[in-house]
Amino acid sequence: MQLTQRYLVNQQTIITANEAGHVTEYKPVYQNQLKVYKGIDNVLEFKLVNADQKALDISSYTPKFLAFDEKDALVIEHDGVSIQTSDSTTFTNKGVFKVTITENDLLNLESQYIKYTIYLVDSSSDKILTYTNSHFGAHNIIYVADDAFPGPLKTTSISTFTENNDVWYSESIDAQPGINGNEALHTAAIYTDSYSGSVDIQTTLENQVTHTTDWATVKTISFTGSETQPVYANFNGVFSHIRVSASANPASKITKILVRN
Repeated sequence: MQLTQRYLVNQQTIITANEAGHVTEYKPVYQNQLKVYKGIDNVLEFKLVNADQKALDISSYTPKFLAFDEKDALVIEHDGVSIQTSDSTTFTNKGVFKVTITENDLLNLESQYIKYTIYLVDSSSDKILTYTNSHFGAHNIIYVADDAFPGPLKTTSISTFTENNDVWYSESIDAQPGINGNEALHTAAIYTDSYSGSVDIQTTLENQVTHTTDWATVKTISFTGSETQPVYANFNGVFSHIRVSASANPASKITKILVRN
């Protein structure tokens, strides 16, 4: 039997609040770069300390968490939730609060480095900026990783058609046979604007597409021109390439076709 050790730990980061108006030491507070994973909720813990590295009571504050992508656009915004408790004599988890970055927060983010900032809102609604080090650095880095829960492959868009004998054919796209088993499921979503006619989804097993390639129709969808929502089609099979043909001119009528293998 092979025994592999794994760790179940909390990601906790120390942040500094300059409550006294001055810093009693002048050296960087080394912070770990955080890492969050797409496909799951990520809980981050933060501990608020003063310049003397002593935990602060945060019962009168509301922590705010902001994250920015590579273009400095705000992509995540949450309130921190205090996990500090106390009785008449002692504190438990003094100065500690958590921020949950949800699966949905990361859904539309590519794997990348993002910056985050934390500030506090006091009982008077005044904002107090916190620092990641004693050089007054306000932001730190989170790496968004997508290798723990790989999601579906990117959708391929089809929008270009060429006419041949009153039939309009799209460019061919890779059907990615190497990733699919015998029950491979493909999905096509057809977006139209008053298009009237039929659309054939065609496939081939040939490795290269030329003007002599043999194509087989696996799905035919008819449109009346009154559709207001995309029309979806699912089909199974391992193919090398996929294309679409239209019985009527798709110009300005078929706005796009999305295919996911």
